[in-house]
This record gives sequence, C-alpha cells and structure tokens, in this order.
Amino acid sequence: MIKIVVGTNRKNSVSKQIAQQMQSILLEKGTESEILELEQLPSDFIETALYENSGKNEAYNAFHDKMVEGKKYVFIVPEYNGSFPGILKTFIDGMTYPNTFRNKKAAIIGISSGVGGGGIALSHLTDIFHYLGMHVLALKPKLAKIEQNMSDNLLTNKLYLELLHTQADMLLEF
Repeated sequence: MIKIVVGTNRKNSVSKQIAQQMQSILLEKGTESEILELEQLPSDFIETALYENSGKNEAYNAFHDKMVEGKKYVFIVPEYNGSFPGILKTFIDGMTYPNTFRNKKAAIIGISSGVGGGGIALSHLTDIFHYLGMHVLALKPKLAKIEQNMSDNLLTNKLYLELLHTQADMLLEF
C-alpha cells in the first residue's frame, strides 16, 4: 500500500485536496493507498515523541509505524517561505534513523501559490531523502499557481492532471 503524506498541518489545505486526488488516480490504476495527514499529529509531539522521548508518545508512534511499514510514498509538498513546511521536517526527524526511509521509494509533488511550483522545496526534500537513503522518482510535478488551477477542490489543469497520472504510473513501476 502506498502512503500519501500531506506535507503540512494546515487545516483544510490544498495539499490534502491534491492528496485525495492522487489517491483517486492510484485507485483508478488498481492500487490502494493511505493518506497520512500531518494535521492529525499530536500537537505536543515535538516535546513528547522526539529525541530522548522517542517511542513514548502513542499517537505519534501510530504515525511512525505506518511510515515504517510503507515501501512507497507520495509526498505532497507545499512551498512555505521558499522551502517546505517545518512540520514535515520535524516529522521526518522523528522517524527511526535511517531505516524508516533507507532503500524505499518516493514520489514528490510540489505545490505553490506562486510561479515556482515549489521547485526549491522539492530540491531541499530530495536532498534530505537522498541523505536518508531513499530513492526519489525523477518526475517531480511542480504545480504552480495552484488555486488558479483548481475548481471544487479538484485540479482542472489538464497538464497537471497528466503529470500526476504519469507520475503514478512511474511510481507503480519504480
């Protein structure tokens, strides 16, 4: 089962909408997936689940275990201040090093309100995943001006949809 990670803890995020759309695309292709929403992380996990507190927060451990059991992932990565959200980095930092991600596979999708589509954020995240030994799919869609390319919580841009379908196909073969 592919794990789809919503890379922000913002409520009602566009990232979540894209995650749901990617989940539908994967289901069309006969593959089950599970969406993991960082907004459902325990609000105190930084103090209660990291470093010397590793393994002590049951709610965080449930997220951790779902990540560990995964083999393939899709990360929906919004651009925040020229990179990706700090909550995503903190979440990654809380995973068991390095075995949570080593020799596993990820597809990443960047989204932004601006014209860059989160390209710099994807570059930063790719560097981190490579450091952790994760294989990152080369096709990294950058969905720029995201709000202008959606209607009723769904992507309407045909190129963006084609990129997501192509990325899903590549991830399944990866």
